[in-house]
Amino acid sequence: MHADRHLHDLYTVEQVRAIDRRAIDDLGVSGFELMNRAATAAFACLCRQWPHARRIVVFCGPGNNGGDGYLLASLAYGSGVSAEVVELSDSVRGDAVPARETWLRNGGITHRWHQDASLPHADVYVDALYGTGLNRAPEAAASTLIERINASGIPVLALDIPSGLDADTGHCPGAAIRAQATVSFIAAKRGMYTGQAATKTGVLHIDTLRLPDILWQGMPADATLLDAMHLGPRARDAHKGDAGHVLAIGGDHGTAGAIRLCGEAALRCGAGLVSVATRGDNLTALNSARPELMPHGVHGPQELQPMLERATVLAVGPGLGQGAWGHALWLTALDSGKPLVLDADGLNLLAREPRRFTTPAVLTPHPGEAGRLLEKSTADVQTDRFAVARELAQRYGAVVVLKGAGSLIANPDGRLDVCIWGNPGMASGGMGDLLTGVIAALMAQGCSAWDAARIGVGLHARAGDVAARKGERGLLASDLLDPLHALGNGLGVL
Repeated sequence: MHADRHLHDLYTVEQVRAIDRRAIDDLGVSGFELMNRAATAAFACLCRQWPHARRIVVFCGPGNNGGDGYLLASLAYGSGVSAEVVELSDSVRGDAVPARETWLRNGGITHRWHQDASLPHADVYVDALYGTGLNRAPEAAASTLIERINASGIPVLALDIPSGLDADTGHCPGAAIRAQATVSFIAAKRGMYTGQAATKTGVLHIDTLRLPDILWQGMPADATLLDAMHLGPRARDAHKGDAGHVLAIGGDHGTAGAIRLCGEAALRCGAGLVSVATRGDNLTALNSARPELMPHGVHGPQELQPMLERATVLAVGPGLGQGAWGHALWLTALDSGKPLVLDADGLNLLAREPRRFTTPAVLTPHPGEAGRLLEKSTADVQTDRFAVARELAQRYGAVVVLKGAGSLIANPDGRLDVCIWGNPGMASGGMGDLLTGVIAALMAQGCSAWDAARIGVGLHARAGDVAARKGERGLLASDLLDPLHALGNGLGVL
């Protein structure tokens, strides 16, 4: 792939098909020539990834993805690697027909897949069953084959996309290949970076098949991969007032920890001042745990009002609860017209009493909260995370961070970024409370809601990856505070 072109651009399947058609119609590159280029790129990838592989088995479907596979098998055979093909069907179509004929002309060993067959042994399996066109569960015979391949323990290279993974959404409606590496052609497909994709694609390689940049003209990417960003250095004469004042609102009885993590993350990400509006019985714990926080006990809206007037940005929701106390503070905070970040019970209350934001706002739902905000099930949210994130942003007039593997950041204007960092160790209590504080701190320092969400999500995820070097299981939210401090200043963390 070009070193600088399309590196962060993500496309839908329909867009990639359009680029493919432009190559054929406008440049006169035949479909079979593109198939040859794909097979060449894939075989080069296989040789780099598994330099000692001497025996491969290619699993071919009847469409163009299978065609790529037949040609890859021919290349391997011609270079002295032992290659066999297992085909789902001999009724191939389109450009896969000459590809299969090329393989058979070379006298390649071909097996027809049936349920009772055992899979041939190999150093590497190549998945060329289904390409990006599949957006339903694979048929029964293919599903059984996919499960057998996954159970074999043999490493898999997937061509274009692991079969069974929806290239638009990152959802697997049925069985799906678990690949150790995937080589994807023409452009990066957006579904390969979110949802269930992380468990299927392995190491991802993109190859543009030597197609010229002109084919991408007039086609804006559907989404973009997040960059590693941080704020620039502070002015030498800066004072705490320049860095904003975050007011964190939450911490009902028994949840002082949630609002403490939120406030402490805001401090570590550079907010000049952080006040906490919480239950009075949390004050001793907060003062002793982190003296730089300024906690105040509030019984209701009257005591919150003067705190709101001093604040630059509000962080509303961690440990807030949905009772009378939490609801009254939530309502007062939202009516203040201050820029804010809304999470946890702040979102659950919004689902009960929806409103559209006219001031800068960032919502940070996990899939369950997103479902409640749109009156959908969590499963429906995960089926198309891109559509859900965009719908939420438009409906609520806010920047939306849809959390989970491959977090999405959506702007009401349709822009969308995808976070490629983070790890399963971050599936533990308090991580969301930190993110709320991080984004609020960036807004307090002058970032727009969009930039604060993008920079904040990236910082939070990268800090999680640094902290997970000591192991993912048992990772605590507070383990991210030191790396957040370092990464927020653009410092590499040893």
